[in-house]
Amino acid sequence: MARHRSFSRAAEEIGVSRSALSHTLRTLEQRLGIRLLNRTTRSVALTGEGADLLSRILPVLGDLDEIFADLAERRGEPGGTLRINASEQAARILLRHVVPDFLERYPRMQLDLAIDGRFVDIVTQGFDAGVRLAEAVPQDMIAVPFAGPLRFVAVAAPGYLAQHPAPQVPADLSAHRCIRQRLPGGSFYQWEFERHGRAETVDVPGVLTLNNNAVMAEAAMAGLGIAFLPETVVREALDADRLRLVLEEFCPPEPGLCIYYPGRRHVPAGLRAFIALLKEKLPG
Repeated sequence: MARHRSFSRAAEEIGVSRSALSHTLRTLEQRLGIRLLNRTTRSVALTGEGADLLSRILPVLGDLDEIFADLAERRGEPGGTLRINASEQAARILLRHVVPDFLERYPRMQLDLAIDGRFVDIVTQGFDAGVRLAEAVPQDMIAVPFAGPLRFVAVAAPGYLAQHPAPQVPADLSAHRCIRQRLPGGSFYQWEFERHGRAETVDVPGVLTLNNNAVMAEAAMAGLGIAFLPETVVREALDADRLRLVLEEFCPPEPGLCIYYPGRRHVPAGLRAFIALLKEKLPG
């Protein structure tokens, strides 16, 4: 309830009706003799007393999670729900290579995989782990790399390159139609290149702006301009000659994806099992 700020979404998550959840919370308020929530027709928010109760009860709930995880381990099989926040690209990789085997191998586990373009605080949002590019992982987290280095590449359709000479250096992009990417915060992503240890960042021009990698790849295949995307997103299109690399020598591999989690908290058995399978299927 505190996380969603909505009776409907909170009730849906825990599998009860909205009215049942509302009744339970009102009963709790009556027993405690304090108001925990401020309710309006459009929103729900914690009162000061509600926020104080939540901050004090969260550690207790964390202890219960550890107890249940330990009991599951004693039975020799992880159980419960594993909540992971991931970027769309990372989620696609996990769904293709890891998730099917994880759910088959551990039938008592449930996986809640939240795909989010924004970088979120996994602790305050109640996630067990996050999956992001290594450069985005907070320093106070334990990070486990997987799937090896990742390369961002500039690509264009053969038809586009037939009408526009391919750029030879990043500065040449100023004369091209580029497919720009808007980041979740609203700013434009600046394309990052490197050659012989020398980095170069280009704020590319373009008449088309998108915020989804898969759609950007489709736009590039349609001949709408040059796109800058993870190689994993465009690999099939490159193999089928629907896209071609440009400026390849300026696109070296970089540290790739990591799964990360707080080091100061108990690591649930389900998360340990997921990480072990991740290392098995996609070694770093």
